[in-house]
Amino acid sequence: MTNHIAAGAVSFSDSKLMDAMDGLDDAREAGRSTLVSRNITVLGRRTSVRLEPEMWGALRDIAKRERCRIHDVCSLIQLRKNPNTSLTAAIRVFLMLYYRAATTEQGHVRAGHGDFNTMMTRAQATPDALHMRKRGRNGVNGGASHMSSIKPAQTPSFHSMQGL
Repeated sequence: MTNHIAAGAVSFSDSKLMDAMDGLDDAREAGRSTLVSRNITVLGRRTSVRLEPEMWGALRDIAKRERCRIHDVCSLIQLRKNPNTSLTAAIRVFLMLYYRAATTEQGHVRAGHGDFNTMMTRAQATPDALHMRKRGRNGVNGGASHMSSIKPAQTPSFHSMQGL
C-alpha cells in the first residue's frame, strides 16, 4: 500500500466536511471543547473516554460493521495497545488504521483526493492564511512544522496493533 494522508481513509461529501470544519470553528471561537465524554466498559471495567463527535461516529460505524458493541472494540484496543499509550489515543490510532486499511487508490480518486489546491478550496483556506499560520501570529516562525519536513510513515498493519 502506498503512503497517503490518513484523512483519505474516510470520504466526506463537501457539505459534510464543511459542516465539520464550521463546527470546529464555532467551538474554538466560543472557547469550548469539541470533545464528547462517554462512559464505556472496557474489559469489564467502566471508564470514560473523551473523543470528538466524528470519532464516536466512526467507532459506532466500526462496531456496526463488525457486528459487536463499542465496548467490545474498545476492549480489543485496550488489550493490544502499548501500556504507555492512553486508551483515548489508542482509539484514535485504531480508527485511522482501520479506515486506512480499507482505502484504495480508486477510492481516493472518487473522493477527489490528490490535489492540495482542491483540499484548500474545500477547507475554504487561502495560501496566505496557510503561510500566516506557519509563521505564527507575529510573523515569526512559531514552531509549526512545515509540510516539506513531514516524512511519510510506514503504514502499520491493522492486524498488528501492538504498540498503539
